[in-house]
Amino acid sequence: MATVDYFERKLDDKRRLTIPVELRAEFASGVVITKGFSKYLHMYPKAVWDELVEPELQGNILDEKVADLNVRFRTGKSESPLDEKQGRITLETTLLDYAGIDRELVAVRAGRYWRLLAA
Repeated sequence: MATVDYFERKLDDKRRLTIPVELRAEFASGVVITKGFSKYLHMYPKAVWDELVEPELQGNILDEKVADLNVRFRTGKSESPLDEKQGRITLETTLLDYAGIDRELVAVRAGRYWRLLAA
């Protein structure tokens, strides 16, 4: 089976994003959505967030770079389980506004996480 590294979707009226069937196992642990480094969102499998991101955010308490990363990634952060039946997650309005995503979005794999951008 080919690896899926890119997909396009339209959000439904309840701001729900449907994850492609081929990727649902990747998000079985849940989904974490945060602001990105620019005007896009990061979408992490919860297991990746817990393993790789959270430890980095626990760095030196007096390190301003660590504090800035905490502000960026924790402001508006949302966590949710993946709806197993439909493979959907709901995106928060504040995060969609930040990224300029209205209804259509593009998702691109960036290593162990995904970037969600306005289409």
